[in-house]
Amino acid sequence: MAKGRNNVVLFPFMAQGHIIPFLALAHHIEQMGYAVTFVNTPLNIKKIHKSISPGSSSIDLLEIPFNCSDHGLPPEAENTDCLSYNLSLRLLEATLTMELPFRKLLSDLIDAGEKPVCVISDFFFGWTADVAHEFGIFHAIFSGASGFGMACYYCLRLNLIHQGPGNVEIFLPDFPEAGRFHVTQIPFFMLVAGEDDRMKKFQRKNLPKWSSSDAFIFNTVEDLDRSGLSFFRRKLRIPVWSIGPLLLSRRDTSREATSSLEKCMEWLDKREAKPVLYISFGSQNTISASQMMNLAKALDASSRNFIWVVRPPLETDINAEFAAEKWLPEGFLQRVHDQERGLIISRWAPQVEILAHNSVAAFMSHCGWNSVLESLKNGVPLIGWPVAAEQFYNAKLLVEEVGVCVEVARGTNVEVREEDIMEKIELVMGENEEGKRMRRRAGEVKQVIEAAMRDEGDSKGSSVKAMHEFFAVANSSCYLN
Repeated sequence: MAKGRNNVVLFPFMAQGHIIPFLALAHHIEQMGYAVTFVNTPLNIKKIHKSISPGSSSIDLLEIPFNCSDHGLPPEAENTDCLSYNLSLRLLEATLTMELPFRKLLSDLIDAGEKPVCVISDFFFGWTADVAHEFGIFHAIFSGASGFGMACYYCLRLNLIHQGPGNVEIFLPDFPEAGRFHVTQIPFFMLVAGEDDRMKKFQRKNLPKWSSSDAFIFNTVEDLDRSGLSFFRRKLRIPVWSIGPLLLSRRDTSREATSSLEKCMEWLDKREAKPVLYISFGSQNTISASQMMNLAKALDASSRNFIWVVRPPLETDINAEFAAEKWLPEGFLQRVHDQERGLIISRWAPQVEILAHNSVAAFMSHCGWNSVLESLKNGVPLIGWPVAAEQFYNAKLLVEEVGVCVEVARGTNVEVREEDIMEKIELVMGENEEGKRMRRRAGEVKQVIEAAMRDEGDSKGSSVKAMHEFFAVANSSCYLN
């Protein structure tokens, strides 16, 4: 690590949906002239090291000790991508044991003359605020989720929500601005979670610690996410800044990924005048076998061009090879190939580059916030299919407040007909008034995002100003005096 440069420590939870926005933040902070120390468990650090092109970054990757067997986890189970929900929860609970090694890590940095300007940690790591303050270090929480989605999650985790008999609408305590929720907009396990629920127990200890932090920063845009950001300003009474969207331009530099990028760009370039639907449910999500079959039938019957990133369905091993003969209609792949109408990609696709291509007209998405930002940055409207976590709340925000999305289904337990899927595809991509309005609105949102990220001399957008304000406060903090 270069001596004499202000150092910022970043510490995300061990999941790709958390590590990716933290890496985007790391690159952004590095470009502002700060040294960055990126902390994670050994296997994640090794993977991150491979994803960073040699010579392109001076981010210092630092391992925090972690032994899976000490916590009843399988060997090499240091990332939720390869774990079931119960094991992911065990990994989360195991992070509470990192307090002592994290304290030593900060102490070692200070002893080496590299006292951090600030520590920026994951929202799962509320305990890191007290550790940072022990050393007189400014502390902030960073969320790659939307302010609205995180506010909904916060309310649901700190309150027991009871659904009365026959009542299908729910209002969130402390967050009336969110309006009414249909029960299908809240994951079932959150509705039935009692006091003995393990995640609720974890968050009942973790969430109150957020108030001990010195700031909360979100990878979002103020003008698109006001209600959620206002909620946390009111609830936590600490500074809250929106600094997004911060996005990684590339997530994988392997030979396979490079080949996939070239294949996708070549295919899209040939369809410049034919609108393309991009379909992906993220790196950790999938849909049921019956839902997958009906989605394929809808695409088969539609005249639309598409790119579909497929993973094995919910009932199977999500890490297994994709068996098209089992999970797609008979002859589907051959028809798609013969008609030159679709591209089926297994597991991973260069999503950032796909969504930036002029021929992509709509994105059928799980509404994970990283994916949402990548879509809206390019003015691409969404067909929402939330399946887990805060994705349901993101979809609600996009439909009701931002106006750039329609929902085709909610969750993995509901049956969705091929006719309904086709209807929503045509609604967004067709020449009807609603489709035109949504595409026009997506273009307006693209301009809002561009304005937020503008950094031209004295002309700075809201997100750029927020990042500078954050570091001005961190650098002048009494903790550093």
